[in-house]
Amino acid sequence: MSVEVIQPGVCTTVQDLGRYGFQQHGVIVGGAMDSFATRVANLLAGNQGGEAVLELTLKGPALLFHEDLVIAICGGDMAPVLDGKRVDRNRPIWVKRGSTLQFSHAKKGCRTYLAVAGGWDVPVIMGSRSTNFRAGFGGVEGRLLQPKDRLKTNEPGEFSRFLASAFSEQAGANSSVQADWYVPKATFTYGANPVVRVIRGEHYDDFSSLSRQSFWEEDFRVTPQSDRMGYRLEGPQLTLSSPLEITSEAVTAGTIQVPPSGQPIVLLADRQTTGGYPKIGYVASVDLPVFAQLKPGDRVRFQEVSVGDAQRALWERDSELKQLRVAMELISGWRQR
Repeated sequence: MSVEVIQPGVCTTVQDLGRYGFQQHGVIVGGAMDSFATRVANLLAGNQGGEAVLELTLKGPALLFHEDLVIAICGGDMAPVLDGKRVDRNRPIWVKRGSTLQFSHAKKGCRTYLAVAGGWDVPVIMGSRSTNFRAGFGGVEGRLLQPKDRLKTNEPGEFSRFLASAFSEQAGANSSVQADWYVPKATFTYGANPVVRVIRGEHYDDFSSLSRQSFWEEDFRVTPQSDRMGYRLEGPQLTLSSPLEITSEAVTAGTIQVPPSGQPIVLLADRQTTGGYPKIGYVASVDLPVFAQLKPGDRVRFQEVSVGDAQRALWERDSELKQLRVAMELISGWRQR
């Protein structure tokens, strides 16, 4: 086995980009809460982008490496330490067999992603390796990681093997080598009080004018009752102009439902497949990673955006990822072989 879990952290699971195509059967999509950090971490480890990673929440694990591996750490800052020495996020790292990687509590953000060359080798169920711990399948036996778990990796690709060979030659007696090139921190827009872009929902006009005004102008606080299924927010009460009866219908990541309490719920990775509460808006897909990095007590404000502008922002983000892959191959020398 490639890696052994010494301490599991608060909530550490195997995730990829989700389990699509089964919502009509009541199977949730799931997957990584911060898909952008997941994709960047995979690219930095030499993968394609959708391989399985470890998602660490609030406090990360301690891991013992039983073989040499290329890894990358992205997302929230959990102060990773390798054999007692601080290592950087957002860049490829070669780790020598016998080394221990330790994460602390999240200092910035809420979730950190650990990618390894080849991705984590857990069973593919319904097209995904993601953990659905409510249903008890996917990932490692459908549960959070536990002490003494041993994880295997898939066979790394050609680019990952190239990185491993280049770094191991530089290592000498060192237990790790970090690339001197990296993804700038400014690429990740994490903060405790972000402004998140939102598209109006189909029931927006059914809310009172005061509620609509408050939705855009006032802050909402993330409550401790928030989880991977959805973030429950606390702020101005959002009320309907008149009673509204809604048939339960499909929901998606970013759906902002308003239950009778008037306090909105933003549905996220482990959301249910249908819902019957009024939908005041939808978080733009490009900003879902921002929500994923909020901790209880953080505040958020909403900013209206059109469907076209939201699509354009997502396209620009996808273009950044394609440019990152090309830049990595050029700066590492892989394309000049």
